[in-house]
Amino acid sequence: MKTLDRYIGVSFIQGFLLVIFILVSLFSFLEFVVQLDDIGKGNYQLLDAFAYIGLTIPRRVLDMVPMAALLGSIIALGMLADKGELIVMRASGLSVQRICFSVLATGALLMLATGIMEEYVAPPMEQYARLSRSLAISDTGILLTKDGFWARQGHSFIHVGKTLSGGIATDLDIYEGDKEGGLRAFIHAREADIHNNKRWVLKDIQKKVIEEQRITTHNLPTMALESFLSTEQVNILALPPDSLSPSDLYQYIQALRQRGQNADTYVLALWQKLAVPLTTGAMVLLALPFVFGPPRGTTIGLRITVGAMVGIGFYLANQIIGYMGLLLELHPAITTLAPVAAILWIALWRLRQAP
Repeated sequence: MKTLDRYIGVSFIQGFLLVIFILVSLFSFLEFVVQLDDIGKGNYQLLDAFAYIGLTIPRRVLDMVPMAALLGSIIALGMLADKGELIVMRASGLSVQRICFSVLATGALLMLATGIMEEYVAPPMEQYARLSRSLAISDTGILLTKDGFWARQGHSFIHVGKTLSGGIATDLDIYEGDKEGGLRAFIHAREADIHNNKRWVLKDIQKKVIEEQRITTHNLPTMALESFLSTEQVNILALPPDSLSPSDLYQYIQALRQRGQNADTYVLALWQKLAVPLTTGAMVLLALPFVFGPPRGTTIGLRITVGAMVGIGFYLANQIIGYMGLLLELHPAITTLAPVAAILWIALWRLRQAP
C-alpha cells in the first residue's frame, strides 16, 4: 500500500511541477516584456530587469500554486486513468477514497511548503526586488541592503528596516556624527511616522549619547526628528500589502489600528495569504471528481481545459468577492474563506457521485 501511495504521490508532484513550470515561465516572460519599457530609466538596465524577474519568481509560484495543484492533479490522475493504471488499482481492492487519500496526503505536504514560502521565502525576495527596481529607476542615491536601506543627512546616517504605505517605518537605527567624523549618539526606534516630509516622529526609542568618558542611555516614548527622506522617496520606498509576510501584515495591522487608521486593505491581504494553503488543498480535492466522477471516458485534454477554466474562474471570483467585501464592509475572513468553502462543498458533492 505504501508503494502505491508513493507512486500516486510522485505522479501528482510530477504533474504539479510540469504545470507550475509552464505557468511561471509564461508569466515571467510577460513580466519581462513589461520591464523592457523601464530599461534606460535612471540606472535601471537589462541585468536589473533579469534580477527583478528572478527575485519575484517565488511570488509568482505562490500565485500559481492553487491553479497548478488543480491542473497537476488532473494531469497525474488523468494519465493514470488513460493508461488503465487506476482500473488495475481498483481491481486490486484499492478504493476511490484510498486513492484520494494518497493524493491529498501529498497535497498536504504542498500546503505546508506553500505556507513556509509565504512567510519566509517570497516576501524578502519580492521586497528586495521591488525596492532595488524603484531605487534604480528613480536614482535617489539611497543605498539598498538585504535588511533595508541606508540614507544620509549631513553628518548623520540612518538605516531603516521597512517602509510601508501609510507613512510607517519600522526598525530604525540612527547614527549621529560630528564634524570631526566621530560618533556622537546612536538612536534605535521600533517604528516611526514618516508621512510628514519635514519631521518624523520616532516611537519606543533607546538613545545612547557618547560622551568623553562614558555612554549615557535614555529610553524615550517618542522623539521628533528632521526627515531624512523627501515625500517622493518615501512613496518610492513604501511596500504594498501583497509583498509583506503574514506576520509582518499582522504587526502592521495592529500598528494602524493603534493609530485609529483603516486597516481593511491589509486585513484582506492577510486573509488572502492565509487562505493560499487552504485553497491549494481545496483545488487538489476539486481535481478528483474530474477523474472519478461522471462523466467517464472524457479525454485528458478536455479535463485540463475544464480544470483551467474552473481555476481561472475561481481566481477572478475570489479577487472580485474580496474587494466587493471591502466596499460592503464585510469581514475579509468571510469573503476570503467563503469561495474556498464553496470549492470544498462542490468537490465533496461530486465525489459522492463517484461509483
